[in-house]
Amino acid sequence: MSAQQQAPVESVDRHVPARRRQRGWDAGVLAAIAAGGILGAEARYGLSVLLPHQPGQWPTATWLTNVSGCLLIGVLMVVITELTSPHRLVRPFLGVGVLGGYTTFSTAMVDVQQLARAGHAGAALGYLGSTPVAAVAAASAGTLLTRASAVWWLRLRRREHAGGRR
Repeated sequence: MSAQQQAPVESVDRHVPARRRQRGWDAGVLAAIAAGGILGAEARYGLSVLLPHQPGQWPTATWLTNVSGCLLIGVLMVVITELTSPHRLVRPFLGVGVLGGYTTFSTAMVDVQQLARAGHAGAALGYLGSTPVAAVAAASAGTLLTRASAVWWLRLRRREHAGGRR
């Protein structure tokens, strides 16, 4: 099929039937996102309390939050799109809610600004560059490690199953 003959794409989320997407707001999805967002934001706050920093200091908690959140997003997307068929609210709850509330790229940009205002232009540029690079690397690592773990687990299970038949 040529590019001109291809059917239009109905939605990014293939797991939701077209009829439901056209209805508007889904209260269950919104509630799942809100509940997950509360949990994610509380976890982010907890990490910031454990690893506080003053304006102008390297924001370790924010950097770790964003990188670990992206790692978990990579893991989650493989698990729910390739390895399981979860309930329809799992992705909005965990992906958008918990991990969306946990990660905080807007705070990262405030931290860049605070580093620059404190006269740490090099650190600000380093933080500005390292945050998205580390986040993308972490998401990729989460994806690759989860896929590799799944393959390893399946091979182990097959060996155990084959060994039990002898």
